[in-house]
Amino acid sequence: LEENPVPTIWVSNGIHSIDPAHLRRFDLVVEFRQPTSRVRRRIIDNHFPKGVLSETAKDTLARMERLPPARVERAARVVKALRSSTTTERDAEALQVAELSLAAMGAKRPPRTSPLPSHYDTAFLNADRNLDSLVDGLSKSGSARLCLYGPPGTGKTALGHYVAQQLDRPLLVKRASDLLSCWLGQTEKNLAEAFREASDEDAVLLIDEADSFLQDRSGAERSWEITQVNEMLTQMESFEGLFIASTNLVDSLDAASLRRFDFKVRFDFLRRHQRRALFLRLVADHATADDLILRRLDQLDLLVPGDFANVLRQLNALGDSITPSGLLHGLEMEVQLKPDNNTRRIGFR
Repeated sequence: LEENPVPTIWVSNGIHSIDPAHLRRFDLVVEFRQPTSRVRRRIIDNHFPKGVLSETAKDTLARMERLPPARVERAARVVKALRSSTTTERDAEALQVAELSLAAMGAKRPPRTSPLPSHYDTAFLNADRNLDSLVDGLSKSGSARLCLYGPPGTGKTALGHYVAQQLDRPLLVKRASDLLSCWLGQTEKNLAEAFREASDEDAVLLIDEADSFLQDRSGAERSWEITQVNEMLTQMESFEGLFIASTNLVDSLDAASLRRFDFKVRFDFLRRHQRRALFLRLVADHATADDLILRRLDQLDLLVPGDFANVLRQLNALGDSITPSGLLHGLEMEVQLKPDNNTRRIGFR
């Protein structure tokens, strides 16, 4: 390595097993990371000329974080060889090749549909801050640290998707299952890599179940529980982009983490007028809701947007159309399953 007069390029899939004494003898050590979603989209456009795939299929492929360029090329070859006549068929072929490849590598596939429903509206979120004003401010500054907290299904994660959409920036979603590792120190590395990836891609970083990494250190029993929180706090402090953390367990967060969030936004159960407005929008194209149904709806104080989404999926799975009585029945069943459904909430509705 030191005396070789011939320019030589060494290629490896990993350098972890290479002795540091060898590494420092290379003049240049360059890491080729997975392409960002924007780069993946350019690669996809290059291999699939306009009209071969739909824009939706291309967007789905671009969201596949672990899809290497070689698999995009392979998918293009398969689509070309099959010579299907319709865009729908070609979309299915390209997505199947990519998804089977990811499955073989143990990677998860992104959803093929948009994470936001067609009826999405911030008016159907009960937050303690004006969300439209917040999103407008974020679009101007482009940088902030947000903690979204509240009961499950209140729309915290969906707001992250909405913010990225409104800012026309990619969204990088990381969950505990993506970041936690059984190996000592690997979780900290995964956290650092997530923030670095978001910075490189100019993406909105959304960490779901953030309480997994921001537990109160005063109750820690092992050293790694402390180092994980320390790493998370360090990354938050130095990150210059837009970071969103969502949690159902805000009371368990470390006090130091709360100080580092620019905005702490509470999401709660829907107010009465929000329940009615969302209900009426969903049934508007099918039928009108009578007063008796609306009065029964008014009694469901524990409804959240996620309950409406669950019932819509149930109706779709059964092939049933959306009717006022069917939607109301599904919502009542959702509320019955909640542990505190017999508790009347006190305050404004």
